[in-house]
Amino acid sequence: MTMRQYHRSFIEIICFLFIFLFSYAATSKLMDFDRFKIQIGQSPLLTVYAGWIAWVIPVVELLIAFLLAVPKYRLAALYGSLGLMSLFTMYIVVTFNFSDYVPCSCGGILGKLGWQEHLVFNVIFIGLAIIGILLKPSKTISS
Repeated sequence: MTMRQYHRSFIEIICFLFIFLFSYAATSKLMDFDRFKIQIGQSPLLTVYAGWIAWVIPVVELLIAFLLAVPKYRLAALYGSLGLMSLFTMYIVVTFNFSDYVPCSCGGILGKLGWQEHLVFNVIFIGLAIIGILLKPSKTISS
């Protein structure tokens, strides 16, 4: 196996992990949408925007998951994954450090993580996105 094939395989694994993560998270949020919307509304930073943010987040997660599955759009989707995970991480850090109440609006099993575990989880996925971006050849025709 060549180094390029290893890179492709690793990128495939990274993309699969993100597809699974975003599909799972979005589905969990949509299946219990009222609870998710209430939790977003309880956030001291997002209260005003809760109505539309509750829809935007799962839609963006599903869109990125779809784009990750299409090789032509994979690099853009990896950048989207990096951006979304970075936003989620910044939200955690800001809310945790500057708020008395920190609601968790994550869906499914991710909502069971503590804040430090959640932060570590996000940082790992940010690292995976960066690795995927660095390994992804700029030419997407052959990928």
